Amino acid sequence: MRYSKYFIPTLKEEPKEAEAISHNLMLRSGLIRRFTSGVYSYLPLGWRVLNKIENIIRAEMNKAGALEVLLPALHPSEIWEKSGRNKTLKEVLFSFKSQRGKNFVLGPTHEEVITDLVANNVKSYKQLPLILYQIQTKFRDEPRPRSGVLRSIEFIMKDAYSFDKDKKALEKSYNKMYDAYCSIFRRCGLEYKIVQADPGAMGGDVSHEFMVFSNTGEDKVVICDNCGYAASLEVAECVKSEDRKPRTNPAGATGQAEDPEKKSEISNEADRKQKDLKEIDTPGKSSVKEVSGFLKVEPEDLVKTIIYNIDNNEKVAVLIRGDCNISEVKLKKALRCNELLLADDEQIQKVTKGPVGFSGPVGLKNIKIVADYSLSDIKNFVTGANKKDKHFINVNIDRDFKVDKYCDIREINSNDVCPKCKSKIKIKNAIEIGHIFKLGTKYSNSFKANFLDKDMKQKPVIMGCYGIGVSRIIAAAIETNHDENGIIWPVNIAPFSVIILPLTGTDNHVKKVSEEIYNLFIDKKIEVLIDDRDERAGVKFNDADLLGIPYRVIVGEKSLSENKVELQNRKTKDSKFLPIEKIVEEVFDMIENR
Repeated sequence: MRYSKYFIPTLKEEPKEAEAISHNLMLRSGLIRRFTSGVYSYLPLGWRVLNKIENIIRAEMNKAGALEVLLPALHPSEIWEKSGRNKTLKEVLFSFKSQRGKNFVLGPTHEEVITDLVANNVKSYKQLPLILYQIQTKFRDEPRPRSGVLRSIEFIMKDAYSFDKDKKALEKSYNKMYDAYCSIFRRCGLEYKIVQADPGAMGGDVSHEFMVFSNTGEDKVVICDNCGYAASLEVAECVKSEDRKPRTNPAGATGQAEDPEKKSEISNEADRKQKDLKEIDTPGKSSVKEVSGFLKVEPEDLVKTIIYNIDNNEKVAVLIRGDCNISEVKLKKALRCNELLLADDEQIQKVTKGPVGFSGPVGLKNIKIVADYSLSDIKNFVTGANKKDKHFINVNIDRDFKVDKYCDIREINSNDVCPKCKSKIKIKNAIEIGHIFKLGTKYSNSFKANFLDKDMKQKPVIMGCYGIGVSRIIAAAIETNHDENGIIWPVNIAPFSVIILPLTGTDNHVKKVSEEIYNLFIDKKIEVLIDDRDERAGVKFNDADLLGIPYRVIVGEKSLSENKVELQNRKTKDSKFLPIEKIVEEVFDMIENR
């Protein structure tokens, strides 16, 4: 391909709209252009990269026995009502009414559509197992699209669905997809980590995410370098109370603000005895920071009381240490509920009989109280008193109120230890590039996707779901493969394998040899771009760096005087001079043996 005939609108200046390195470089290198917020056009170079990624995905999915289909992007609303996800995903659904009054949804995912298809066409165990997949555009009404294609409204996704007769067969299908994903991401040149994850709105009970570590990533991953434990922040296990060193609370014996230099340190058993419950004034202080500062205690000496609405409008009081955050993913699982929403101000006042910001567990009636494991050994702590500008100090569980259930409901933090080996953990930002789920029968039950087994009994098909963010792979590859000058493409997904840079001067011999080498690459079926523009050498080098094509052949008068050309590796920056007749063979070997 000739640069002069190709459409590569590079940018010299930093785009103001760019929020991430990948966003910046995709715009500057002419891979994409913004059409509107969260929607992008893929230009020729970007489209070539997308096609290469899709071809890798197809090859590995087909190898695993999956069959490609193409499902509609336009869905009648009733199929989403049938699964109930018109409510659980309503915040991101593009819903609209046609001119003829029919309600539609633009597909953000395709569990409903594929299950409906199978329900109407698979009737016998003899048709199972079955794995179907597609590569298609999805639509999600993101409230805040950002970072280019990392979080957009319109995006390209590969989604696959497995259908099996029982859980044992599902395990086989799941493992096939697991292995296929490993091959896909490896071939795309990505260093990835597989972590335990939350199935979320997809449903099911087993889920793994494929993550690429990047400071730009919106997801957080907990990892242990010692034993290899890895999980998303939402589901990472926290060590239970009995495995931690017991701690006690120094919350004021008098409840009065003390000299900051005279904070008590509890170190003996006598000090760990329960003290008298006392109500104290905390004028205008409601947040953890404000109350702990006023009382001169640490945030972990406070216990927050948060009221939630769950199924059928039931209220639950959730208790957690002041220095911790609730993992709503864990909480939802612990409560075994389908819906979990924070109570509004009116509901909080009705439950606690007090104003928002001063809620506490003492005196609560007719409400279930759930507490994090970390509270099972805490003594003499601080809570809201369910009265304006009032808090209790020296609160103790069992004496002052009862906990109905202890469970792991807090987000792990960097001060925690690994739940498996008790070693130090790390929390890193990451980009999710793939997610696989064991769905079970959630959708097959909703859509009556049943089959007849060997005994002629009706059973629901057991499902799995497997997604890859195709357009996200491009961004993830750039986030982890770039330098200050531009992109450094992994060879398998680069738009071209090699770029030829003729450093034209007064000698037409440079152009002639460059054309000969160009044609030799084409004959060898090596994807090649020749920069045949009438530009200075500096411009060509800068654009070659920006585009990130793995190998470059530099043809100049000086090297040609010795019948040689220069071969450079974009990633390693290694350079060597080779005879003209050897250059194509050398590049071919480098590509084949990468």
